[in-house]
Amino acid sequence: MRYFLELCLKSVEAAISNIDAEIIVVDNNSEDDSCQMVKELFPQVILIENKENFGFSKGNNIGVVRAKGEYLCILNPDTVVAEDTFLKLLNFSETKDKLGIIGCKLINGSGKFLPESKRNIPYIKAALKKLLGNSKDYYANHLNKNEVGEVNVLVGAFMLMKRDVYKKMGGFDEDYFMYGEDIDLSYRVLKSGYNNYYFGDSTVIHFKGESTLKDKFYLRRFYGAMRIFYKKHFKKNILFDLFVNYGINLVYFFKNAPVNKVEKVDSYVFISNKLNSKIKLSKPIQLQSNNYNVKSGVEVIFDSNFITYNEIITRMENNKEQVSFKILPKNSNFILGSNNAISRGEVIILE
Repeated sequence: MRYFLELCLKSVEAAISNIDAEIIVVDNNSEDDSCQMVKELFPQVILIENKENFGFSKGNNIGVVRAKGEYLCILNPDTVVAEDTFLKLLNFSETKDKLGIIGCKLINGSGKFLPESKRNIPYIKAALKKLLGNSKDYYANHLNKNEVGEVNVLVGAFMLMKRDVYKKMGGFDEDYFMYGEDIDLSYRVLKSGYNNYYFGDSTVIHFKGESTLKDKFYLRRFYGAMRIFYKKHFKKNILFDLFVNYGINLVYFFKNAPVNKVEKVDSYVFISNKLNSKIKLSKPIQLQSNNYNVKSGVEVIFDSNFITYNEIITRMENNKEQVSFKILPKNSNFILGSNNAISRGEVIILE
């Protein structure tokens, strides 16, 4: 995660270059050298080093206590924002009354749209259908991925809202350790009379495999979070509670963890103005600049010393071929990427 965090912070720095903003990193007792990296490379960042893993909800609440701005952006460390992401959303925010939470379009490390970017309230029928493989009612399909409009639920990987609204809600519910807290906060914001918005005119990369690894442990945590949500918001009677628990347990028992499909890489395309001599890979590397055509079996490496994050994101999102991507962060000695939510991403250290 340390390398994904470095890439994230470099993209955030580029995005706030013309904004009066602060960056706060909350470390939940990570086992790598993330904290040392932040201290050395980003001395202006406010770093909070927790001595234990408090989970997503409490960790973010601790960070918000230190925040001073009018707006907050809750952001996962395995994300990449474009240079104009925050400016676009802040300009949009200023046009809305009773503003709740704003989310944007998320894509994974392969450029594929992540439907959890916009969701409906997971009422029991929709949630059970989702767990059984039918997600039509779970996601907010009244808007297409490029549209802008009101939705009920947004994803915790990227949430922008006014600090006063966050504080009024009491922040994330710390009963949720990981998963479900974003659904809960979105729902409480709606119940308090605010409006949540999906902003499909801005795209952010979310390398899901780094934070939401899809295995049996993920399934257990996710279904456990759903139990908390239903007990908190929809508890009706004993029979209803038994039905919810039985349904979740049944799906967990029969549902298998996804199987990882390894993408075959035949060659690499390095998008830059020059080929970095430190990059030594097992397959042929072709240097290209702005105009390029790729096909299946190719992995594209973007050099952010030469190309903006906005352009990287656009190219990933618009690519229609079965290719994979990696990014060389500006002034860094590694390339990285994560092609799916099932396996951890790959980091290649350059000598």
